[in-house]
Amino acid sequence: MLKARGRGFSLIELLVAVSVIIVMMAVALPNFNTWIRNARVRAVAEALQSSLRLAQAEAQRRNQSVVLFRTDSKDCAITSTASVTGMQWQIRSVPNMLATGAPVTIQCGVLTDVSSNLTLSSGTTAAICFTADGRQTSLTNPASIGVNCTAGAISYGIAPTTPKAEDRSLRVDVSLSGAVRLCDPNKSNTAPDGCR
Repeated sequence: MLKARGRGFSLIELLVAVSVIIVMMAVALPNFNTWIRNARVRAVAEALQSSLRLAQAEAQRRNQSVVLFRTDSKDCAITSTASVTGMQWQIRSVPNMLATGAPVTIQCGVLTDVSSNLTLSSGTTAAICFTADGRQTSLTNPASIGVNCTAGAISYGIAPTTPKAEDRSLRVDVSLSGAVRLCDPNKSNTAPDGCR
């Protein structure tokens, strides 16, 4: 009588399986790293877009001007000032000319808490002001933040600090009327998510 062969893997079968897994990981790893870098860009772009829309909604809800500004201050203090290179943001109410109240910090956040090695460019724009109807407005040193708001088309660019050919960058555009749009500058302007 023949004995039944033992169940399990032989050494050769195990080596072949491990080799196949190593080859698959070597092929997938560069694509996975690119995906992670692009996901970080998208996370920062969406955080910026959400904070702009929140500022606009707060201006409409409070029926008064509101300023969103970038700052270097990590605390959410009323004494924080604006900075073009700041990676935190703060939304602050702007008292009406006839009001006697002081500015109020509405909300704060950070743009790069989940992402490192990203650049956020906005030219010389450190602050953007919205009126009670959700449109942009020009204000001189609103809520004592240290810079002026100048109404106009504003673009925030988000990209890796050292981009590779396969990396993507994104842009958040704010129109004079207050429309906030996330777009991809590398796509055609006729594409739905292309920048116009």
